[in-house]
Amino acid sequence: MGVLVDLIVMLGMLVIVPTGLRLTRDPSLDRIRRFWPLFAVPGAVSLWLPRGPAATAPALCYAAGALVLALHAPPRLLRRPAPLRAWRTAPAEIALLTALVTPAVAAAALVAERAGQPLLGFGTGILALTVPHFHFAGFAAALVAGLVCRAEAGPAGRFAALSVPLGTLLVLGGYFVGDRAELAGAVVLTAGMWAVALLTWRTVRPGTGDRTTRLLLGASSAVLVVTMVLALSWALGEATGIPHPTLAWMAATHGVGNALGFALCSLLAWQRLGRPAPTGGRSA
Repeated sequence: MGVLVDLIVMLGMLVIVPTGLRLTRDPSLDRIRRFWPLFAVPGAVSLWLPRGPAATAPALCYAAGALVLALHAPPRLLRRPAPLRAWRTAPAEIALLTALVTPAVAAAALVAERAGQPLLGFGTGILALTVPHFHFAGFAAALVAGLVCRAEAGPAGRFAALSVPLGTLLVLGGYFVGDRAELAGAVVLTAGMWAVALLTWRTVRPGTGDRTTRLLLGASSAVLVVTMVLALSWALGEATGIPHPTLAWMAATHGVGNALGFALCSLLAWQRLGRPAPTGGRSA
C-alpha cells in the first residue's frame, strides 16, 4: 500500500496542484505556479527516502511551497470582499480559498510522517494517508467544485461549492472528535461530490463539442459516484463497527479512482475547455 499511496501523492504534488493553479487564471498565483516544481520535486523525492533527517529536509521544502500558496488566501479574501458578500458568487470563492490552503495541511502531515514523528496524536500510518486525502479530497475536489459552481450558478452549484469545503473541514475535525464526526463529514462531502458529478454530467459536459473533453468529464462524473460510495462505507464501518473495506483496499480503489478517474480527468477536461470559470449554464 505504501508504494501505491506514494505514487498517488506524487501525482498530486507534480501534476494536480500546478494544473489546478493554472485553471484559476489568477495572476497573483502565476509566480507560485511557475516555481512550484522547486517545491514539488523535493517533496516527491522525500517519499522515497528512509524516514529521518534525509527525508524530512525535502519534505520541509514542499511544506514551504504549500505555506506560500496558503498565504495567498488572506490577501485574496481582503482584496475581493464583494464576492464573499454576494450570495450567488460566494460559494465558488470559498471553494477556491479552500483549495489554496488544503495543500498546507497535507504538507504538515508529510513533514511529520517523513520525520517518523506523530503529529497531534496521530501516528505515521494516518499521517501518510492524510497527505493524499488533502491533495485530492481537499485541493482538487474544492477547485473543481468551484469551477462547476461558476458553470452552474443555480442552487445546486452553490450547494456543491459549499458542501465540499464543509465536508473536508468536518472530516478533518473528525480526526480529533471521533469516528461519528468523521462520518458526518463523509456524508456532507459525498453529497457535495455527487452534486459535482451530476452538474458536470448535466451542465458542463453537454456544453462542449469536443468528444475527448466530454469523455473526460463523463468519466470523472461516473467515477465519483462509485468512489464516494466507498468513502461512505468505510466511514460508516469505522463509526459503527460493521464490516467495511480495509485501508489497503480503499487506497487501491477509492484512492486510485479519485486520483486518476476524478481529479486528473476533471482537470484535463477543464484545461481542454480553455475557460476555467465558464459562465452561463442552466440553473438547477
